[in-house]
Amino acid sequence: MEYFEVTKKEKKINSINRTIRMDPEQFDKLMELSEKHGVSFNKVVNQCIEFALSHLKSSEK
Repeated sequence: MEYFEVTKKEKKINSINRTIRMDPEQFDKLMELSEKHGVSFNKVVNQCIEFALSHLKSSEK
């Protein structure tokens, strides 16, 4: 399986505002990644989602 890597890609996306709730520990880890890589929290979250969706089992797609 591939590993997730945070990138500073400058891809501009159309967006939809949506409120989500997350576990505080997950939030802290995402904030840590954001600060470590100099990427916005939002970009880190979107990259995580993009990675997860592209690595779904075939039966779940």
